[in-house]
Parts: sequence; structure tokens; C-alpha cells
Amino acid sequence: MNFIPTELPGVILIEPKVFRDERGFFLETYHASRFAQAGLEVTFVQDNHSRSVQGTLRGLHAQWRRPQGKLVRVIAGEIFDVVVDIRLDSPTFGRWLGVRLSAENFRQLYVPPGFVHGFRVVSDVAEVLYKCTALYDPGDEIGVVWNDPEIGIDWGIESPLLSEKDRRLPTLRALVPRLQQTPDGV
Repeated sequence: MNFIPTELPGVILIEPKVFRDERGFFLETYHASRFAQAGLEVTFVQDNHSRSVQGTLRGLHAQWRRPQGKLVRVIAGEIFDVVVDIRLDSPTFGRWLGVRLSAENFRQLYVPPGFVHGFRVVSDVAEVLYKCTALYDPGDEIGVVWNDPEIGIDWGIESPLLSEKDRRLPTLRALVPRLQQTPDGV
């Protein structure tokens, strides 16, 4: 596996070695000791699978009290995967990164805690798998609206298919007061 650091500290693009022959292909998508050697000593506790049609935009989501690290990959189709740094003390606070992940390129993205995450489906349909380092808690979810003008993400779409929940997410500026509080409210 090739672990490629990005301009956002902790966000790692992973290119697995793919073995191809006339029968198809084989690859390892996760190997604990290889991840640890690359500095990613993480324990995954939940796997998620989504299927979405072209034009769907999911996100931008995170958890606050129990932040999740995520290892994202696509098993069918293609997505434009996006992360935004929401760590208040980070020199890259508010910066975003977008990468194309597909069933054809086999790339994966490791998103550490402290980032909101989302994706847009580029192909007709996309199936996305992601491993999480913390269990999902709907009451703990926070997010940032997909088209926050101060972040300026170029999603390549003007009118995506959104959930009602994602339509109502705040801007990053509006989320900052909550981020400044301790997760237990103290």
C-alpha cells in the first residue's frame, strides 16, 4: 500500500497494490500493521455502506463528542470525496480537500477526527464503504452546509440531490460557537 499525505494534516490518500489477471483482481483494503507503520494506529468499530444515484451529495458530516475517523472507498461507480478541517486550533482550519475515489482507481481516503466529510456521486450510481473509529450516534452529529461560501468547495454541481437534514446544516462560521464549547457543555 502507498500512503500519500495530503496538504491537510492527518488526511491520507491510500493507494493499495492491485493484483490483476484474466480472472479479475485482488487487493488488500486494510492491513492493521501496514496502517500502523504508516502512522495510522486506528481501531475500526463500524462499517457503513451507502448506495446513491448521480447528483446526490451527502454531507458535510462529523460527530462532536465521539469524533469518528473514517476510511472511505468506492466499490461501484465514482465519487468526488471532500473533507473540511474544523479543528479550531489547526493552521488549516476551514480549508477543504477533494479527491476522486472510484471502483476503477481503488483509492481510499483516511479522514481523521476533526474533519467534516461528504461526497458527490459522479457516476450513474455509486456504492461507498467506509470504516469508522467510533460508533455512529445521531444525537452527536454536527455538520456544515455543502455550499458554505466562505469555504468555497467546487463540487462541480449547482443543484445536487440533498437530504432535508443536509439542506438545513449551518455554515462553518455559525458552527464555531458550538466547536468552542467543550463537548460535555462545560
